[in-house]
Amino acid sequence: MATATHPGARPYNEDDQRHALGPNGPFAVLADGAGGHADGAQASHRTVTCMARALSDPATTFTPAALSQAIRDAHAELHLHQTGTHAAASMHSTAVALWIDRAEQHALWAHVGDSRLYRFRHGRSDLLTVDDSVVQRMVQAGLLSVEQSRNHPQKNHLLAALGIEGDVEPHTVARAVHLLEGDAFLLCSDGWWDHFEPQELGDALSRALTPEEWLADMQAQVLSRAGPQQDNFTAIAVWVGNPGEMTIARFEDTVPRGGRR
Repeated sequence: MATATHPGARPYNEDDQRHALGPNGPFAVLADGAGGHADGAQASHRTVTCMARALSDPATTFTPAALSQAIRDAHAELHLHQTGTHAAASMHSTAVALWIDRAEQHALWAHVGDSRLYRFRHGRSDLLTVDDSVVQRMVQAGLLSVEQSRNHPQKNHLLAALGIEGDVEPHTVARAVHLLEGDAFLLCSDGWWDHFEPQELGDALSRALTPEEWLADMQAQVLSRAGPQQDNFTAIAVWVGNPGEMTIARFEDTVPRGGRR
């Protein structure tokens, strides 16, 4: 696992992340806070700290229900610290999490908001999350094309986030998903993914020898494409084995062995 974060053109960074090799398996959690200066940062910090505490608890079982509960606990944590008329009263945060059971070679993931999780498997990229946003709902309804959504004025308007009034319903995978050797995962905030087509993320992966190189390549691209209002951007890379070696091996296996010299 490797991480990268940058404030972009902002004077402060409201993104936060945690990753660890916990007693229940490796996990990665990323959050993008909002609420103004210290309060957006407080929201993301409280979110990842609360979730990391839950996923590091030896009593927590590796189940979709436990991952969903970790998100609900973070939601309650933000409510607890929303006080008075201060900006903290409206602080909220996205959350996306990946949790791995090494022994069973399974993964769980969940999210609320528009921070994303991608999986790259043998040269194919898959977006595993669906943004909780006004624009994404319009795309799903056929009112906007993906291309039109990129510059829509409501692209950052969320329909769900931790800390909003009422309950949240995490989007958690229904059951543990089997891992394959060579799988690569990318958790990222909207300031990161907004600059890329999925294939470009995969192209950067194909050039990298380590998770750190992969993130450095993408970060350089974000900075080269950033505008004067560039948002904070953060990502976590998680590799299961070496994606490059597995992709090469897969393609070589399509060659008839009798034809090799």
